Amino acid sequence: MNPSAHPLWLVGFRPFFLLACLAGLAFPLLWALMFTGALPPPASPVSALQWHAHEMFFGFGWAVMGGFLLTATKNWVQVRGWHGLPLIGLVAAWLFERVGMAFGAGWPPLLFRLSNLLFLAAIVAMLLGTLLRHRRQDSFADNPFFYVVLPAFVAAKLLVLDEAHFHAGVTMAIGLYRMAFLVMLERTLTQFMKGLFQVELLRDRRLDGAIKLLGLALVFQAWLPVPLAAVLLGLLALLLAVRFVGWRPGLGFTRIDLAVMFLGYLAILAQLLVEAAGLLAAPAWVGSVSVHLFTFGVMGLIIPAMFVRISKGHTGRKVVFDSADKLVLWIMLAGLVARIVLPQLLPAAYGRWIHLSAGAWLLAFGILGLRLLPRLTAPRIDGKVH
Repeated sequence: MNPSAHPLWLVGFRPFFLLACLAGLAFPLLWALMFTGALPPPASPVSALQWHAHEMFFGFGWAVMGGFLLTATKNWVQVRGWHGLPLIGLVAAWLFERVGMAFGAGWPPLLFRLSNLLFLAAIVAMLLGTLLRHRRQDSFADNPFFYVVLPAFVAAKLLVLDEAHFHAGVTMAIGLYRMAFLVMLERTLTQFMKGLFQVELLRDRRLDGAIKLLGLALVFQAWLPVPLAAVLLGLLALLLAVRFVGWRPGLGFTRIDLAVMFLGYLAILAQLLVEAAGLLAAPAWVGSVSVHLFTFGVMGLIIPAMFVRISKGHTGRKVVFDSADKLVLWIMLAGLVARIVLPQLLPAAYGRWIHLSAGAWLLAFGILGLRLLPRLTAPRIDGKVH
C-alpha cells in the first residue's frame, strides 16, 4: 500500500491537528517547568523566552493554522488542499523545526536557519499559490487579506528569533493571529448562530471592513508612534464592542461550544484595551497579561472547539459536543482564570498559577488528542474520500 494514501494524509487538518494537540499538551508544561527552574532551558540558539514564544506561535499556532488553511481551500476556492506526499513533506519540515529549536545550539547557523524557515516558507508559498491561482472562484471577498497576512508571518518569525526585535515580533505575531481570528469568527459565528438559532447577526460591510483594516494596520503596531497605536487599539476595541452587541451574545452564551467563541471574541477586545493601557501608562499587572489574554483567551478557548467541529464534520460525523468535548472547554476556561485572574489576586503564588494553567493545557489537549487520534487516522465514516 502507498503510505501517502493512508487516511492521515488525505487532508491537512488530520496530521496537523494531531501535532497541534501534541504541542499544546507539551510546550506550556515544558515552559512552566523551565520558568520555575525545574527543567533546564533547551539547547537552542535562542533564549528560553524566545523558545517559548516561538514554539507557541509557530509550532503550536502554525500546526493549527496550517491544518485549518490546507483544509479550508476546498470551501474557499473549490480546490482540494495539498495532500499525500506534499503533506508528508510539510509534516516532516514541521518536525525538523521542532528538533532545531530544541537541540540546534551546536548546529551550523545555516542548518539551523534552514530548519527554522523550511516549514513556514513552504506552507505559506503553497497556500498563497492555491489562493492566487484560483482567486477567480474565491467564495470570500476578504480573502485578499491573507495575501498580506500569510507572508508577514515569516517576518514575524524572524523578528521573534532576533533578541533585539523580540517584542516587536511578538506584537506582530499577535496582530497577524488577531486578523486570522477576526476573519474566522466573522464567518463561522454568523453561520453557527443562523444554523442553531435561526438568527441573523449584525453584518455591516462598512463596519466589518473598518475592523479588518484596523486589524491589518495594527499588525505593524511596533513601528507606529505610541499615541497613534494606542488610538487605533482603542478604536478597534470600540468597533468590536459595537458589533458584539449585534451578535446576539445572550443566545451564544447558552451553549458552551458557542460561549467559548464569544469569550474568545471578548478576549480580543480585552487584549486591545490592556495593550493600549500598557502603551499609555504602566498598569501593575502580574505576568504578561496582554500576551496571554490573546494566546490563552483567544487561541486557547477557540481552538479546541474548532478541532471538535472540524474533526467531526470533515470525517462524516454529526457535529455534536458530547460530555468529554465540553469537559475540554471547561478545563481551558479554568486554566484561563488560573493564568490571568488568580495572579492578580495572589501574586505570591505566581509560579503555582503558571503550573496550574500549563496543567490545563496538558489535560485538555491530552484528552482532545486521544479522542482525535482514532478519528483522524481512519477513513471517513460516510464513505466519502476526503
